[in-house]
Amino acid sequence: MDDDELLRRVAALVATHDYHTDRVAFRRAQFDAGLAWVHFPVGRGGVGIAPARQSAVATAFRDYRIPPSDMGVNPIGLGMAAPTLLEWAGQEIQQARLRPIFTGEEIWCQMFSEPSAGSDIAGIATKAVRDGDEWVITGQKIWTTLAHRARYGLLLARTDPRQPKHRGLSYFFVDMRSPGIEVRPLYQMTGDAEFNEVFLTEVRVPATQMLGAEGDGWRVAITTLMSERVSIGGLDHSGATELINAWQERTRTNPGTDAAMRDRVLRLWVEAEAARLSVRRAGVMARAGVPGPEGSIAKLAKAEIGQKVADLVLDLQGAAGLLHPDGYPMARTTGHDPHGPTKMYLRTRAFTIEGGTSEVLRNMIGERILGLPQDIRVDKDVPWIDIPH
Repeated sequence: MDDDELLRRVAALVATHDYHTDRVAFRRAQFDAGLAWVHFPVGRGGVGIAPARQSAVATAFRDYRIPPSDMGVNPIGLGMAAPTLLEWAGQEIQQARLRPIFTGEEIWCQMFSEPSAGSDIAGIATKAVRDGDEWVITGQKIWTTLAHRARYGLLLARTDPRQPKHRGLSYFFVDMRSPGIEVRPLYQMTGDAEFNEVFLTEVRVPATQMLGAEGDGWRVAITTLMSERVSIGGLDHSGATELINAWQERTRTNPGTDAAMRDRVLRLWVEAEAARLSVRRAGVMARAGVPGPEGSIAKLAKAEIGQKVADLVLDLQGAAGLLHPDGYPMARTTGHDPHGPTKMYLRTRAFTIEGGTSEVLRNMIGERILGLPQDIRVDKDVPWIDIPH
């Protein structure tokens, strides 16, 4: 299929569906036309061509003033669940779940981290015990973004504690309305509660909702984690627009702005541009349909640049940057709120933690891309049950 055919499909979609009247209906039709993810198979939202060809579709929609799929509405579903289901789920599950993920009708969350196993995901303690055609899952997850809105959750659990920690894991997707699931908000210093802790008490999950075979959990989780880092790295959360606006406002109200501050702005712009190009280079493997450790480069660069931009925007405010807007509501949100430099500053503190800490990402880049020696892992071949907890 050439680009002309893709453009004809876009034109036909726009002629028969009004995005601004019914966004969900438009996204459904977009999925059915194979314009959701062009590299996905026919019937799964794509037409089975190279992922790089999605850019032609995106450009055409932009020309029609139709925004891209809103990652902020369903970030886990679009960025992590969809590629994981494509790689590991059967056709029946893909047919049932991919379309509502793309339209945003089914929000997804990801339940990996635990209070005693954050960066060491393979050390999780949540257990799953087989009972006939079901698995009974008990444990606690934390930092679970959008669990309070999610219909389904990706979940990693331990099915064989006698195996070393990486080999005794299995991977499920769970209906978040199942009995035994309790979601509690975790309020951040921004006043928002984007994420939660989730308690699972003897939650029954059909065996058909295991992704991969029993014991394949770590391999499936790697697909999710690599997709997550590519997804986060590709988000435009650098704050460049806020930086430009803050600089223009400062020069408008203070024409005598010092040269040192101007140099800081220019230096950071150069860094941000270098990061953008690094992200493009790191995305080559992802566009080839194989998300790998290169996504760690994108995520690391975007996170640290985002924090630097937020710092400088606050400095450009002068004394006003010390003040937080009136009101500090404790509220549920769907994600990053760009309004107000102080809130942006507070929110960016999480950039170097969420989706893999910068320290973990540097280890991955060193080991898997640069070929440096691995860290010593004394518990690698020890049965999980014998590791002190």
